[in-house]
Amino acid sequence: MTDTHENLEELTPAPAGEKLQKVLARMGVGSRRDVEAWIEEGRVKVNGAVATLGQRVGDRDAIAVDDRLLKREKIEEHVRRVLIYNKPEGEVCTRDDPEGRPTVFDRLPRLRSGRWINVGRLDINTTGLLMFTTDGELANRLMHPSYEMDREYAVRVRGEVDEEMIERLKAGVMLEDGPAKFSDIQEAPGGEGFNHWYHVVVMEGRNREVRRLWESQGVVVSRLKRVRFGPVFLTSELTMGRYREMGQRELDILSEEVGLTPVALPAVSTKTKEKVERQERKLGKKLAPSERPARAPRGDSADSRAPRQSRDGARAGRSLPASRGLR
Repeated sequence: MTDTHENLEELTPAPAGEKLQKVLARMGVGSRRDVEAWIEEGRVKVNGAVATLGQRVGDRDAIAVDDRLLKREKIEEHVRRVLIYNKPEGEVCTRDDPEGRPTVFDRLPRLRSGRWINVGRLDINTTGLLMFTTDGELANRLMHPSYEMDREYAVRVRGEVDEEMIERLKAGVMLEDGPAKFSDIQEAPGGEGFNHWYHVVVMEGRNREVRRLWESQGVVVSRLKRVRFGPVFLTSELTMGRYREMGQRELDILSEEVGLTPVALPAVSTKTKEKVERQERKLGKKLAPSERPARAPRGDSADSRAPRQSRDGARAGRSLPASRGLR
C-alpha cells in the first residue's frame, strides 16, 4: 500500500507555472508583502478573474493590477538594480505624505518601468543608510527575518549607562510589542558627560526598535544613524541626501547573501550614463535649510558629531567578514 502511494506521488506532476506574487515581485511592481496584500484585497486579476493568493501563472496568462493590464514582456526585460541612499533628517519613508513633508523617494532617479521599493524604513528623525531596489523578491528576502540581515546603528545616548544596563539590553527586555534585544553593543569615541556614542546591532526591523530599547532603560537617544544593513555599509564619500547605484560585484554579493542567482546589469551607453550623472547632480544638490539636521548648541559641537568610524561605516567584520562587506 505504501509503495503504491509513493509511486502515485512520483507520477503526480508538479504545479505548472510560478506563484503570482513571486512573478509580480520580481517584476518590481511592489514587494512580495505588498503584492500579497493586493491579491487578498481583490486588486489583482488573472485572465479577467480575481486572483487568489498562491495562484500559479504561466507565460501566456494575462495579469492586471487595479484593472491595468501588465505587459508580460516587461517581466523578461526587468533588471535588478539597487540604490544606496544616505537619508537626511526630516524625510519620511512613504511615497506621498499627507502633511507635505519631503520623502525619501523625491531624490531618486526616475524609472522607465517598475518602481523603486524601499528595503525597510527609517523614522523621520533617523539618518543614514537606506536601500532601494527594483526587484521585489530581493526586497522581500532582505527584510525577511529568516535571512538574518542585521542592522547596525551609531547612536548617541543621553543619560547614565552602566555595564548592568548594557547586559540587560543584550540579554533582552520586554517592549510593548514583545521581547527585543541588541545582539551587540560597543562603546564608540566621542561625547562627554552624559552624552555617549555607541554602535548597536539589531536583527529585526521593528518600528523605532533602537530608540525604544534605550528608552526602556530611562535614557534618551539624541542622535541615531544607520551605518550598515547586512553586508552593505554606508561609506564617507556618500554625503547626506545623495545616492549611488550598486555595481555588478556588489549586486552579486548581495544577491548571493539571500540565495538569489546573480543577474547581469545591462550595458549602459555613454549618452545614458551622462544623463544619469546629470540627474544625480540635480537630485543631489545641497540640502535646503529645512532639511538639514538641527545644529548642536554652542560648546557641544565637537562631541555631537557622529564618531568618524560611524560616518565611514567602520566596525566591519563584527557580524560579517570584512571581505564580504560592500563598501
